[in-house]
Amino acid sequence: MASEGIELNETETIPTDPYTERRKQKAAVRSSTTPSTFDKTRQFLEMDRKVLRFFCVWDDRESMFGEMRPYILQYYLVDDTIEVREQHSPNDGRDPFPLMLRRQKLPKDRSNVGSTFPAICLEMSDDEITDWYTPRDFAVGKTIVILSRRFLIYDCDCFTQDFLRKNFGLTDFTPIDIAGKQSEKIKQEVPPYNGFGSMDDSLQSCLSLIPQPPKKDFMKMLENDNKVLRFAATLDSVRAEDKNRRFIISYRLADDMMTIYEPLVRNSGVMGGKFLQRTRVCKPGCPLDQPVFYEPQDFYIGAVVEVFRHRFSITDADEYVLKYMQQRPDLFPESHVRALQEKHLRKADGSGEEAAGVTRTQPYKDKDALLDDVRTQLKRWCSAAKNSLLQSFQEIDKDRSGLIKVGDLKVTCRRASLPIDEQLMDVLLAECGHHSGLIDYVKFQSFFSQD
Repeated sequence: MASEGIELNETETIPTDPYTERRKQKAAVRSSTTPSTFDKTRQFLEMDRKVLRFFCVWDDRESMFGEMRPYILQYYLVDDTIEVREQHSPNDGRDPFPLMLRRQKLPKDRSNVGSTFPAICLEMSDDEITDWYTPRDFAVGKTIVILSRRFLIYDCDCFTQDFLRKNFGLTDFTPIDIAGKQSEKIKQEVPPYNGFGSMDDSLQSCLSLIPQPPKKDFMKMLENDNKVLRFAATLDSVRAEDKNRRFIISYRLADDMMTIYEPLVRNSGVMGGKFLQRTRVCKPGCPLDQPVFYEPQDFYIGAVVEVFRHRFSITDADEYVLKYMQQRPDLFPESHVRALQEKHLRKADGSGEEAAGVTRTQPYKDKDALLDDVRTQLKRWCSAAKNSLLQSFQEIDKDRSGLIKVGDLKVTCRRASLPIDEQLMDVLLAECGHHSGLIDYVKFQSFFSQD
């Protein structure tokens, strides 16, 4: 090659083969060595189920979004293996992986291996790595490197302390405080209520990322299920066309919500029906962030209830309201109860108006026109209360004859808040026909469902 003018590199030695070297050593003259007094069998018999437990922490706060994460390092004396177990706290936001490092022998420097070792196809053994972690390398206050992570040992259990004290003469096992400075907790401030929707629904949007329905008082709902206070009211307005308008205010005791219904009056120029759907109404003048809602004691004869800038004057109530007020003298004054009692006595004597009565604006000369008007006004009411009214009639009819007394029928209709006055009731009774002081309640009830 030199004669051709080609320069070659210096001669290099052939890399040694670990397998060939081991064969040469075995083929050489063997020399016996005295075995150690602490062999593998004795280690298994004496150290089985004995584990050194160290409490350590990985401080990763120098990196972005890093934090201080606690771990438990367990050293198994039976085979000198190490296991690193994660410590999870409730709602820490991390996947519940139990182990960071499975149980294995851990070298102090894994990269301290010759460059000729074919690590891509062979696993490292004791021939390549001779410096492994031992119990002597662990102590409170030391920092060890595992998988390029620096772990600070800040405490250990009682068995580990006794083992290190007996075998290595260590005496200082004072735990290290790793709490550090606690970050200030950000105070959650609720923004002011803007008036849209209910306050409870708006508050749920501030408490969680996905708003949840407001919590309800289930005990109150169970105790007051299907309990409704009904009041008759007039609209307190300066407009002349609102003077004759009549309303029925229903107050639900289960959730303190109100419903306002306006009975249909023919030729009044006003569409009857639902005036206010079920909602909680706050009193006028109270701040938006601290609302004060209407309660049952705010409703009595003569009281003025303002609902979204509409003033309603309460004129009457049903018999259940009277019983409710009498059973709770601590909420309702005696004057309010007495005023409602006098109102009911006047109605019983025929000198008062019905609570939710249908008033006639002009006399009727034609009987058919009168019945047609009553049927039109009461058809919507009976579509919802027809079944309950018929059931009440059947409870009175003990012998199942289909006939009941006229007085019992009037009382039942009054209790069911039938929106009709006494004069129109007498016309209906005459239409259905009397039988010796009795009336066919099936015919009377079916009168309202006729087309």
